[in-house]
Amino acid sequence: MSVLAALIMSSTVSIPTHDAFFDNIRQYCGQAFVGEVVEDNFKGVETFTENRLVMHVRECSDNELRIPFHIGDNHSRTWILTKTGSGISLKHDHRQPDGSDDDGTMYGGHTVDAGWEFAQSFPADQYSKEDFIRRKIPQSIWNTWHMYIYPGEFFSYRLTREGRELRVDFDLSNPVELPPTPWGYEDN
Repeated sequence: MSVLAALIMSSTVSIPTHDAFFDNIRQYCGQAFVGEVVEDNFKGVETFTENRLVMHVRECSDNELRIPFHIGDNHSRTWILTKTGSGISLKHDHRQPDGSDDDGTMYGGHTVDAGWEFAQSFPADQYSKEDFIRRKIPQSIWNTWHMYIYPGEFFSYRLTREGRELRVDFDLSNPVELPPTPWGYEDN
């Protein structure tokens, strides 16, 4: 990393609610937790209710968190939260078993307001909207992802749009054995 890039990364402007939210998650770095679907009105090809769900706060820096989301034996998903200087970005890194990028990867959103120390929302960004149109899933351009964290209690991942809601709650009071390395990542 160049000196300029290091200076930029170390001086990312952030506001107290974003910092607190980020730190509320970062305190769990290196730990994994089991989740339970508490809302899912979608009956598509893949249902989360049939698999063991595990989130792993795997990689943490001052400006980025990487949180793999394991669905049974599917280790393709990693949530990436990044402080951008104008808020927090959420990206969904999807990989194939060989580690290569999935056709639908790096979609997500960006905060549009201060949010709260325990809750942030991420409406779909322009890149994601264009990707959803390309992949012929235009209903997804209205996606908003939400994350809630109440330290010592639970972390929630939620997706909403008209006619669609998915929410998975993870029990932060009971860490579990770490899951396998997510596809496309290296063992630490």
